[in-house]
Amino acid sequence: MTIFQSRFRLAALLLAFPLAFSSCSDDNDDPKPDDDNEQITTVTYVLTPTTAGGSTATVTWRDIDGTGGNAPTIGTLNLRPNTTYTGAITLLDETKTPVANVTDEVAKEKEEHLFIYAGTPASLLNITRTDRDAKNLEVGLVTRVVTTAAGTGTLKITLRHQPGSKDGSATPGDTDVEVTFPVTVQ
Repeated sequence: MTIFQSRFRLAALLLAFPLAFSSCSDDNDDPKPDDDNEQITTVTYVLTPTTAGGSTATVTWRDIDGTGGNAPTIGTLNLRPNTTYTGAITLLDETKTPVANVTDEVAKEKEEHLFIYAGTPASLLNITRTDRDAKNLEVGLVTRVVTTAAGTGTLKITLRHQPGSKDGSATPGDTDVEVTFPVTVQ
């Protein structure tokens, strides 16, 4: 082997050496736990009266193609005045086959989720979250809803994703889904 060939091999080795190690750098690219927001295409809220004589009210919001596509379909929540209901919310991801029940995931991760229920006007509905996580903070998969006199308004339901920051308030975290239903109490 000539001196030229030896120097050429040495130069090639020196050039290849940094390339071999550049892909192994430690830039804190370690995998992190999956704390991404949930994909939710369908929200169904079922209210069952606690007294005899009333009928169950069900309302659904559905946005299969997501934000920016077609407008979501939104039902109207029809309730009776001066009635107490037990509410249960169901969340689905209909982009998956089979359809994914996101409610189960939220139930397993109660310490990371909080539902916010806001009726407008505030006097139309009184909503209380009745389920709690291991830290005794409210979750909101199950609720008690009390209607007042007849009227119309809206009900906004927001699911906050709060991994590591849940404190019982709506402030920390990100929004997984937010829907607003028209409400008629008659």
